[in-house]
Amino acid sequence: MATLYVENIPSDLYEALRGRARSRRRSIAAEVLALLEANVPTEKELKTRRQFFHRIRQMQSRRRPKKRIFPPTEEMLREDRSR
Repeated sequence: MATLYVENIPSDLYEALRGRARSRRRSIAAEVLALLEANVPTEKELKTRRQFFHRIRQMQSRRRPKKRIFPPTEEMLREDRSR
């Protein structure tokens, strides 16, 4: 597993990160890792997204059946009441 060192973090950003980690009962390193996992997609995630969008495009490109024209609701209600 790789190690990441970050220097020169602005103090207000560090304090916000520290507060966020404390509220979630995590270390700062664990919070940074959680943020990275949530916001930086891996190659596997990108591949899954591409497949998903490809499937959506395929579904959208299929010809839709012609729309059936149904009678208005009022007409259907009148017909039903007259039975």
